[in-house]
Amino acid sequence: MNWLNTLTPFEQRVAGPLTAKGIEIFQINVGYRCNLECRHCHVEAGPNRQELMSQTVMEACLQVLRENPIPNVDITGGAPEMHPHLPWFLEECAALKRRLQVRTNGVIMLEEKYAPFLDLYARIAAEVVVSFPHVDRNMTGRQRGEGVYFKLIEVIGKLNERGYGQPGSGLILNLVHNPSGAYLPGSQSDLESLYRQVLKEKFGIVFNSLFCITDMPIGRYLDYLVKTDNYEDYMTALVNAFNPATVENVMCATTLSVAWDGKLYDCDFNQMLGMTVNHGAPENISAFDFSRLAKRRIVTGNHCYGCTAGAGSSCAGTLA
Repeated sequence: MNWLNTLTPFEQRVAGPLTAKGIEIFQINVGYRCNLECRHCHVEAGPNRQELMSQTVMEACLQVLRENPIPNVDITGGAPEMHPHLPWFLEECAALKRRLQVRTNGVIMLEEKYAPFLDLYARIAAEVVVSFPHVDRNMTGRQRGEGVYFKLIEVIGKLNERGYGQPGSGLILNLVHNPSGAYLPGSQSDLESLYRQVLKEKFGIVFNSLFCITDMPIGRYLDYLVKTDNYEDYMTALVNAFNPATVENVMCATTLSVAWDGKLYDCDFNQMLGMTVNHGAPENISAFDFSRLAKRRIVTGNHCYGCTAGAGSSCAGTLA
């Protein structure tokens, strides 16, 4: 992969280091265990992963939230529901009266053991973000497995029954689109309109917003790119699509990611690459220091082109 040496380093492309603008989003990855093994998963999550956040680290996260004015709590995984302490942790987070969001593959809540999360999420008014790669059944199946598409339809229907996505309910249901191949996502507004029309007309289900997220050349998706001989073309496409207008709003500027073991990262992608916060900022939740972390220099790499290509990409969708 000598061609990688010809790429302009990301930090050089943005004309110097990026610096955090605060901590608006406290993203907590409670573990890498999941009931699915999706082809595009940068976490490489699966049913045999053993990494799960200890209750001690969870308590440390809660203490940080109690002591600091961080307005948004974002719970992710794996499938967060597979963490045995998640119900307790969600109740504790909800009691803090912050905006609480949970990222889920959705279909896990069709399993009897995890079905109670449908009512728990509604009771504590957690925002739910469901991965729904495409309204095309085959494209979703290629990413997430045969039969997942109609399970997603079923679980969204169950969430709708509890008020999620319904006007005036206050229960927010957002969906996530990921491309099903080695290309950038299309227009978020156009795709949201397509999702809204197809899901309503075919299945009678509704949602609030669609987030388009660029697939990052990390983890299982990187393996796919290499195996299909698409890695060079994909990285070149990301670099060529670099959009300076997205840099101001990159998610790492206002997000802090906490891993299952308490280590701190600028984003979930850096977490999967083992690139902890650096340049003098505390690297573990046990040494949390808001003032230092809120102004930290951000650790970047060429994978960061994925967040600044085209309309940009973040955990909340496009940036520009």
